[in-house]
Amino acid sequence: MLYGSETWTIKARDARRITAAEMKYMRITAGYTWTDYKTNAQITKELKITSILDKLLEYKRNWIQHVNRMPRNGSPRVMKYYSPTGRRNHGRSLKRLLDTLDRNGSTNGPTP
Repeated sequence: MLYGSETWTIKARDARRITAAEMKYMRITAGYTWTDYKTNAQITKELKITSILDKLLEYKRNWIQHVNRMPRNGSPRVMKYYSPTGRRNHGRSLKRLLDTLDRNGSTNGPTP
């Protein structure tokens, strides 16, 4: 489920869908159905599982650190700071990998 997630840019809608899928699998693993009166927090606490979004953020931080250790002329490091020239389309600009992390390495992107 997290293959290649180091370079994903997660939007709020994507985060909600990932969390919903994760909770669906957790409920099945814990043996509860959606009709049982168990909150998501109770199930997560019972199973002691780290959230997929937290893991995704950890992978992203590790990838950025890996790229920073690469030579300056390496392709991933060059692409990390790439900025296209010329005119852009109207509307909001697309998010990039670095836009989803702040200086401390924590997310400033969507939270479900």
